[in-house]
Amino acid sequence: MNNISLQESSHEHWTEVISPRAHLFDLKLGEVWRYRDLLLLFVKRDFIATYKQTVLGPVWHIIQPLLTTIMFLIVFGSIANIPTDGIEPILFYMSSITIWNYFSACLTGTSNTFVANAGIFGKVYFPRLVIPLSIVISNIVKLGIQFLLLLAMMVFFAVKRGHFYFGISWLLIPVLVMVMAAMGLGLGIIISSLTTKYRDFTVLIGFGVQLLMYATPVAYPMSYIAARSHYAWLIKLNPLSSVVEGFRYAIFNTGTFSVNSFLYSCVATFIFVIVGLLLFNKVEKSFMDTV
Repeated sequence: MNNISLQESSHEHWTEVISPRAHLFDLKLGEVWRYRDLLLLFVKRDFIATYKQTVLGPVWHIIQPLLTTIMFLIVFGSIANIPTDGIEPILFYMSSITIWNYFSACLTGTSNTFVANAGIFGKVYFPRLVIPLSIVISNIVKLGIQFLLLLAMMVFFAVKRGHFYFGISWLLIPVLVMVMAAMGLGLGIIISSLTTKYRDFTVLIGFGVQLLMYATPVAYPMSYIAARSHYAWLIKLNPLSSVVEGFRYAIFNTGTFSVNSFLYSCVATFIFVIVGLLLFNKVEKSFMDTV
């Protein structure tokens, strides 16, 4: 009987072996690639779940930036009379809102990873990093819709004024989007890891993102702050500033874009991602005891 059991066990082939992580830097990123089909399923789930019971569906991605642009035009354009570096005000605000909304959606979505998905994490094993990555990828659809709206407005003003810029600087756009995605992912999983123990971060993230927007040149150009405020250095310390400025520069080929500032943002993003992955790796071992 024992011989039969030994023979059967010797022929068993396990498809997955779950073992404890050897050390903190044992991130097992290769598992994420092996679970890429699951990643795509989560992307599809996020997109469908968001609009399943809505009347307008993805049209909200057009309504939201339009209404925000109108508000910025009234408050920052007409009332505050803030210049826009020679860019048509509507295009200036809409371009800033497009890239900022992507960062905001990535950050707020990934910051609730452990708490929102505790039920799934407690029942089946898969690389936990798949969830925040799916959020970042699914938000690219929203970014694409809003970018098409921006292009439509650019074409409208091009017909009206007879000028439409399309040059080599557009090659910066995917690079800037990737940096913004990585920054949202890194900061999001840091906050998600801390939220499992300190729920105050759940409350903080809501208005924290709004405050951060005003500390980023979204509604105003960096040149305006540099010329009129003693606190311009604080805005420059914000790694998001050069990405937003760079996005406008890539599209319109005007404005202030510093390579050194962009490299600073890239280094800061790299640090956020590494710290986020290490915290995420540490917390996922025992988060079910605290969630």
